[in-house]
Amino acid sequence: MRTIQMTLDDPVDAVDKVVKKLRTTRSAFTRQALRNAVTQANIKQMENKHKLVLEKRSFVRVAFSLCD
Repeated sequence: MRTIQMTLDDPVDAVDKVVKKLRTTRSAFTRQALRNAVTQANIKQMENKHKLVLEKRSFVRVAFSLCD
């Protein structure tokens, strides 16, 4: 595990409240939030890639149907 240092202003109080309700620590909460953010970023990237492929295929189908 690597150590990082962050400076947070406003969200610390809100995080502390959530952490207390979840009965966890700031570090554990932050680790999970970062994992979730990375997962969502990867999903979004795959969705965009998939969308581009579908758009290209759709364009090719339209182009061939116009030739008929």
